[in-house]
Amino acid sequence: MRILLIEDTVALGEAIREQIADDGHAVDWVRLLKEARACVLTTRYDLILLDLMLPDGRGLDFLQQQRGAGNSTPVIILTALDQITDRINGLNAGADDYLVKPFDLNELSARLAAVARRYHGNPNPVLNICGLEVDLVSHSVHKNGQMLDLTAREWAVFEALLQRPGTLLSKAQLEDHLYEFGAEIESNTIEVYVSRLRKRLGREVIETVRGMGYRLALS
Repeated sequence: MRILLIEDTVALGEAIREQIADDGHAVDWVRLLKEARACVLTTRYDLILLDLMLPDGRGLDFLQQQRGAGNSTPVIILTALDQITDRINGLNAGADDYLVKPFDLNELSARLAAVARRYHGNPNPVLNICGLEVDLVSHSVHKNGQMLDLTAREWAVFEALLQRPGTLLSKAQLEDHLYEFGAEIESNTIEVYVSRLRKRLGREVIETVRGMGYRLALS
């Protein structure tokens, strides 16, 4: 997934970015709301992690503005505000989940995955597709009872396809799931990961539409 992290505390921001990058997600981290607004205007995010108290304003105002503009990207609030009224206000403003600081980073990973599953119509964490058993929580894939060893980057490409089975995704769309702003991208990176996935999962699992992109087979 491509995730926007809006958090001004450096130590926490670094820890969160490292955690979700290790989970195989691309992370753009900003510390100001004006930077966040610029990001959402230019990039399609799968999820936003939002602090409520930023140096240049309130995260709640940002959330309300985004929902008012029709932005339905799922949002998880991360904040030290722990009163029930604060949680209610956040959820009523359009947040999908609410984590009170300090929190366990593994819990953040689990909540992030759960919110993403709901938005993509897969509330069940285990999928059976193309003869594979896919666990969206543990990021594991089994074929004929054997677990397949996928790297974080391979999983990120596979997950992007899993979220939209049968839908054609361009090379650029898949790159967005792998890399944050400013990252260097080799011209054949996606081709390399697709090739590796086919070797592990089976060539029939990922279809190529020449000159257009890739899609997950429906059967």
